[in-house]
Amino acid sequence: MEFLSACNQMAEMVEESIRDLIGTSQGGKTVRMGADLTPTKLIDQVAEDCILHYLAENPLCRLLISEEAGKVEFKGEQGTIFLDPVDGTFNAVAGIPFYALSMAYAEKGLIQQAFVRNLSSGETFTAIRDTFARCNNKPIRVSDVTNLDECAMSIYGRKFDPTRVMQLGQKIRRWRLFGASALELCYVGCGRIDGFIDLRDTLRITDAAAGMLVCTEAGGIVSDLNGENIQFPNEVTTGRCIVATNGAVHHKVIEYLR
Repeated sequence: MEFLSACNQMAEMVEESIRDLIGTSQGGKTVRMGADLTPTKLIDQVAEDCILHYLAENPLCRLLISEEAGKVEFKGEQGTIFLDPVDGTFNAVAGIPFYALSMAYAEKGLIQQAFVRNLSSGETFTAIRDTFARCNNKPIRVSDVTNLDECAMSIYGRKFDPTRVMQLGQKIRRWRLFGASALELCYVGCGRIDGFIDLRDTLRITDAAAGMLVCTEAGGIVSDLNGENIQFPNEVTTGRCIVATNGAVHHKVIEYLR
């Protein structure tokens, strides 16, 4: 089955399964520790179980890497899927309508296709490498802002090193924190914000893989703090810092962060 079509089906299953848990204390109940070494909430587990069940019956990949379950093997001929069943769990539990299902398909170490759906609004971002990035099946493009003092950005900083964050934050026009990295990367891709910067060393491949492809296929640039291509291991316990922008301001952001 074609990956993006399958993702639509899985998203519908997840939306239905977690509907009664949105905005509830029950949804935020810790049920175990996830493979990423953070607490798994009930809403995360329910969403992930939907995906696991679907992939068991429709093996789209050989390996699934998910925040909660870790590495799960399937009978697919090839490929790896990176999954965050609910990106923005806090938002979902609090009833804030900004949380997503994030899935990326990779072969030979490269992300080939991406799917991110806002599970509250249904807005869906997709991308295929070297082909397109879309929102609700319409082409998207990053913003054309070239000056930092005109930018709106999501910036997450480390508590022990706030200086660089504050310097950049004082330079840009607007500072926004939405709380769901996959969607925020997609927001860079469609020009709603001009950058997404996470300096906490906690962003994992399951968080970022799909959103990164959407952002770059829409004309953005994603790098590490030195402006180099960012590499993630196939592990959910290893985090990275990330800088994603519309491209036009990327070198300026890197200079401030240095």
